[in-house]
Amino acid sequence: MDEKSISLLDELIEQQKKELLKIARRIIPNATEDDLLQPNDYPELELHPYFRYEEGVLHGYQAAKAALKMGR
Repeated sequence: MDEKSISLLDELIEQQKKELLKIARRIIPNATEDDLLQPNDYPELELHPYFRYEEGVLHGYQAAKAALKMGR
């Protein structure tokens, strides 16, 4: 297992979470990190294509990390 790859993905995941929160707060100023776990509670987020795209990027990083860990 390449620990450098896992570490890099951890950094990318944290950076993307911050970016996603920043985008969410442009749409809903008082959005919290917990709100990002259930964006379907907020139609403004659920239906916002840019938010959903960036959320997909985050999920991709998380899936890549999980796949690398499964290869141990």
